[in-house]
Amino acid sequence: SSTLADQLSDYKLESGDLIKITVFEEPDLSLDIRLSDAGTVSYPFLGELIVSGSTVGQLESLITEGLRGDYLVKPSVTVSIAEYRQFYVNGEVEAPGGFAFVPGLTVRGAIALAGGFTERASKSKIYVNRVGNRTSNDSGNNILLDDAISPGDVLTVEQSFF
Repeated sequence: SSTLADQLSDYKLESGDLIKITVFEEPDLSLDIRLSDAGTVSYPFLGELIVSGSTVGQLESLITEGLRGDYLVKPSVTVSIAEYRQFYVNGEVEAPGGFAFVPGLTVRGAIALAGGFTERASKSKIYVNRVGNRTSNDSGNNILLDDAISPGDVLTVEQSFF
């Protein structure tokens, strides 16, 4: 069982995430940037960086290497996630829509944020469409109430038929 810290260190950045880039003693190079729809960020000196699919650690290395030499002798770069991209809940919930992701969130918590189940909701027919899993058929992605969700997930609560 992986810990939350492990999951987050493996976390792949995608469009919609807001990242905080800090370069020690270089305020002009320290900024908060949201990934564009194309999964890129525009960074001083380095231009457009393709960030989508990278981890925070990989992005730190990329920026450190980019700044080393021409601009800074020993750049000290830290990248953190200031705000995760939203996840979405639709189907048989009271208030469907997009919500701010917080680490450790379960399906149960996500549905609570969406106002809870409607009277017609099936508590066992909940499907997730996950980034990187777009091609798979929804029927294979049934998830349980205590399963963790990820930023960008789209949860769909089906109707129950009595």
